[in-house]
Amino acid sequence: MPKNPVVLIHGYSDSARAFDVWRPMLESRGYDVTAIHACNYRSLTNEVTIRDIAEGFDRALSLRAGLSGDEPFDAIVHSTGMLVIRAWLTAYAGRRNRLRHLIGLAPATFGSPLAHKGRSWLGALFKGSKHPGPDFLEAGDRILDGLDLGTRLTWDLAHADMLGDEPFYGPTKRTPYVFVFCGTGTYSGLKKIVLDEATDGAVRWSGCALNTRKIVLDLTQDPMRPGTEKRITIAPWKNLDAALIPVEGKNHSTILRNPGVELPELVMSALEVNSAADYSDWYSRALKRTREALENADEWQQFVVRAIDERGDGIDDYNVQLFTRTGRGRESAVSPFDMRVHTYRADPSLRCFHVNLTKVAPGKLENLWIRVMASSGSQLVGYQGYGSGRSDGPGDPVDDGKWTAELDISSLADDRGVQFFHPFTTTLIEVRLNREPLPLSGANQVCWF
Repeated sequence: MPKNPVVLIHGYSDSARAFDVWRPMLESRGYDVTAIHACNYRSLTNEVTIRDIAEGFDRALSLRAGLSGDEPFDAIVHSTGMLVIRAWLTAYAGRRNRLRHLIGLAPATFGSPLAHKGRSWLGALFKGSKHPGPDFLEAGDRILDGLDLGTRLTWDLAHADMLGDEPFYGPTKRTPYVFVFCGTGTYSGLKKIVLDEATDGAVRWSGCALNTRKIVLDLTQDPMRPGTEKRITIAPWKNLDAALIPVEGKNHSTILRNPGVELPELVMSALEVNSAADYSDWYSRALKRTREALENADEWQQFVVRAIDERGDGIDDYNVQLFTRTGRGRESAVSPFDMRVHTYRADPSLRCFHVNLTKVAPGKLENLWIRVMASSGSQLVGYQGYGSGRSDGPGDPVDDGKWTAELDISSLADDRGVQFFHPFTTTLIEVRLNREPLPLSGANQVCWF
């Protein structure tokens, strides 16, 4: 079978030279050197977004790589390159017919905990452009914004390709087969000071895979009203799982520049997958070969939470907590859940939680509750919903716009086989509340006759 052209896409602040060691490996496996295309893109300018790069990539495919408008190809991407290819892939439906295989090397599928640090002056000094001119010492603010944790870009991309109406990845030849690798090593020395836990030095193990799930907690619905839809739902899953394949000892840089022997073998065999059966067999073999890479590591999960009102507008001031409750009503907090929380600065309705499941010990939890606390910051409007440990009503309006709800989510453990806790994945949680004028009577009403 003839081999597809291969496109190589680098990460933030890098260049096509990053793939220099991969070119000869591809050639040794029978790829025509003229069919290997390593692209360059601008990432250290404040004017460009990731979606801009994706459209520039589409133009470069035809004008520079010489691929016709419907010609199929394979892609090997590193870090931010995953966001570039996904932004390109989801912009127009027909593009997924062209991409046959997608290999992610330490992909920033859900961003990086280092992205917000790159916006600082120190980030500009060490990562910014060093060439005099309009971009001098720029660090690519709009790209780093998309690379932050819990961004609107990664939220929207996940809804487009992983949670959409049609499958985007496998199991047919109309969609690409996806393979995700991430190193279990990290950096040393001064770099280690700013690193997050359970990462390869730049991306989280739990933020790489393309097998996310979405849970909707709709507290705007009255459970006592006939015909009310289910308040706890899980979005249907239509893609093949693209789970994380760990690569022992490699960090965010060496997985690309010094990949060793086993990783290239896995990548080359992945490029030969051409059916759902091939895909299943490949993953079975790959997981067996790499299962020891994370055997002694703690298991982590990432949650991206977005709180919205009934109009779809974001709720900026809120928090969520997990806890268990005994038959006598005594509470015990699932404390590690809210210890590592990052609020997306451009849209505070989005929060990213990084959770050590080994410390949570989900298998020992008898039940699971979630508490949602929201504040409007105003005496004129407030957030309300249905769900409480004391009653199941909407709660009384409060003068300071603060409101708290509690909801038993224990049913998620068995709902269609999808669990709330699942290691090395990212789960999206959408919380819906009502935004209402306050008070219902008396002075300081929003509107009256």
